[in-house]
Amino acid sequence: MKDNLIIGRYIPGNSLIHRLDPRLKLVAMIVFMVLIFMANSWPAYLLLTVTILALILMTGISLGVFIRGLKPMLILIVFTVLLQVLFTHQGTVLWEWGWLKLTTGGIYNAIMILLRFVLIIFISTIVTLTTQPLALTDALESLFSPLRQFLPIHEIALMLSIALRFVPTLMEETDKIMDAQRARGVDFSEGNLVKRLQAIVPILIPLFISAFNRAYDLATAMEARGYKGSEGRTKYRQLHWQSIDTVAAVMLIILSIALIGLTIIV
Repeated sequence: MKDNLIIGRYIPGNSLIHRLDPRLKLVAMIVFMVLIFMANSWPAYLLLTVTILALILMTGISLGVFIRGLKPMLILIVFTVLLQVLFTHQGTVLWEWGWLKLTTGGIYNAIMILLRFVLIIFISTIVTLTTQPLALTDALESLFSPLRQFLPIHEIALMLSIALRFVPTLMEETDKIMDAQRARGVDFSEGNLVKRLQAIVPILIPLFISAFNRAYDLATAMEARGYKGSEGRTKYRQLHWQSIDTVAAVMLIILSIALIGLTIIV
């Protein structure tokens, strides 16, 4: 597995964040994402940044792991930031060349977009790095249990968990296929965009075949073990709400009120 791949990865630990109820972590992640999009001032972003950095420190996981996790999204982040810088014509014009303009409003929006990307990736990474995939499945199933009469909640949660679990595996498989293609003389870095896209085609076919084979093997293994969905199943792992979860939930509510207040006032 590449060091910069953290999607679907769990790092064992005994930190306070590791011990929190996975249901609380999922709800907190959603609340943080909403608050990040609501934030519209520097004080709000400063409070969010300090809070998320404090959470990262509490996980006991190096900040470098989170920073390396930004690399898969780097192209999208840079492209979005450049669009904001060059095509937002608000405020004072600092530089102009033809139809391209660099304005104070564009720089401001670009910084805001950059912070949103980084903070959202960081908060979602905190949840995945400190929560086992099976615990995430149980948490999703528990949170959406009121909809059990209308939707197959257990199956949906299981699919999401399996998809998250196999992201690193598929990325490893992609690296192996690319190495095999390079050994046969394929160069993925030469030529124009069309040629590079054409070079990717030999990767997709074996990757799809491998993914379908893994899915078939997994389905066969589940059937051989008598899996029949949620009907009649008992759980070996039970979710327990503890006093520390109550304290964390109260702090989350206080933080949400403070950020909403900053958003309204500023």
